[in-house]
Amino acid sequence: MTPTILEDLTDVSYPTIGHFLEEGFVSPAVQSLLDNVKIAGPAVTVRIADHDAIAMNRALLALKPGDVLVVDMLGDHRHAPVGAVTAAAALAQGAAAVVVDGVATDVLELRQTGLPVFARGTSCLTTKRLHGNGSAVNVPVRCGGVEVNPGDLVLGDDNGLIVLSPDAAQDVLAKALQSDAAEPDILARITSGEPLESILAL
Repeated sequence: MTPTILEDLTDVSYPTIGHFLEEGFVSPAVQSLLDNVKIAGPAVTVRIADHDAIAMNRALLALKPGDVLVVDMLGDHRHAPVGAVTAAAALAQGAAAVVVDGVATDVLELRQTGLPVFARGTSCLTTKRLHGNGSAVNVPVRCGGVEVNPGDLVLGDDNGLIVLSPDAAQDVLAKALQSDAAEPDILARITSGEPLESILAL
């Protein structure tokens, strides 16, 4: 994967990718807690078992600039692993975003940081420093029904999230860019009053 692919992906309207693919779309229950966001970056993954906060700290240390931290809470949608301190640490590491298949906390502070955080909602109940054995960093995880491997590309905006392997992203990129380039003309033809029969595919 080259930086050019990431740059080109940010030029694509992510819903356009939905015209060409069926897999990789994270459940719409996982949404951005900020408005007007658009992110793309390689995944660093963490699986958190038994609401153990120590696993999150280890994942934060594994982040490099531009990474997207993807958190699998193993079905726990009550304990928040992400809050003000976690977001500040992720920003200090240069993270592009944090994605939680679960909830977050400190939502006002999160929004003030400007770090894009995607979650199923918010909660005051948080993870604990338990030093358990069931968690792991940079392993395959599941997020919103989608398998995420370390290094997969995570794309997100106000519409939702997509996870693609670098190869799948490269394959769809040209088609999505071409479709986006054609859309303004289609919209202009519709607003000009041209008969829809000559515009819409039937």
